[in-house]
Amino acid sequence: MVRRLSWKSMIDHNAPLVLPSAGDALTARLIERAGFPAYQIGGFAMVAAMHAVPDIDLEQFGEKHARAREIVEASDLPVLIDGDDGYGDVKNVTRTVRSYEAIGASALFIEDQKPPKRCGHMAGKEVVAPEFMEQKIRAAVAARADPDFFLLARTDARQPHGLRDAIDRGKRYLDAGADGVYVEGPTSVEELIQVGEAFRNVPLATSILERGGKTPWQSPAELHEMGYDMILYPTTLLFRAVHALQQALHDLRQGKPLVPEASVDLAGFEDIVRMSEWAGIENRFMGQSHDGMIKKIKQKLSGE
Repeated sequence: MVRRLSWKSMIDHNAPLVLPSAGDALTARLIERAGFPAYQIGGFAMVAAMHAVPDIDLEQFGEKHARAREIVEASDLPVLIDGDDGYGDVKNVTRTVRSYEAIGASALFIEDQKPPKRCGHMAGKEVVAPEFMEQKIRAAVAARADPDFFLLARTDARQPHGLRDAIDRGKRYLDAGADGVYVEGPTSVEELIQVGEAFRNVPLATSILERGGKTPWQSPAELHEMGYDMILYPTTLLFRAVHALQQALHDLRQGKPLVPEASVDLAGFEDIVRMSEWAGIENRFMGQSHDGMIKKIKQKLSGE
């Protein structure tokens, strides 16, 4: 397992920590190649990539853990994983923390929604009693093997109970042992400022959906000035990728020629997926003179 930098050190050296979301392994690889110091594995993008369904609690721990493991293996970057509500009570939270720490995650957030949970920017959310969430946080703290494994407590109380309750819950979750707070769904710049002031000296996160979200767009620098250390972008890459796919499919249906600048070429894609690394393994163990599988594939693709 790759030893990744601690999440706290990432915040200290990269604030504001801008966290695009990877719903699959290829996206995680591209985030790393783009120069980001860290990323997140968010449920919204993951379930869309897995099953083309909305983030409304249709998948559970086993499915998500298996997918997250594939994604983590594709990049050496520190990663924050969406742990939803911990998938049950303190026993389930314990398993969730141990399992995600074991596959190399640097950080995990769990939230105080009642099941069935849903995307934090959707309407209709309900939250558990804060005492129940405090139990989960204490269990999570006890479950981690490495004290540097970062536990972020998310509250979704803004929509059902108001901002004051969300702030109060965040403070209680910190007292229960969380390393940072994630307040989901402030609806105005004024609310963003209030949350930032309430947690000025605490690792603080929020999320931004550029299109259709509850929280108004602010630049990373502006949010950092308000007090936010981690800014999650759960839909940016997903929405742009979907738009590009739709455009490509439209062009194919219309018989339009390829626009070179709208696409990577074969050599560029092979570089992304590390073709040379796999070819090197083949050559090392099968012999450079051997007309191996990878060489055959390349010849077929190039029309030789």
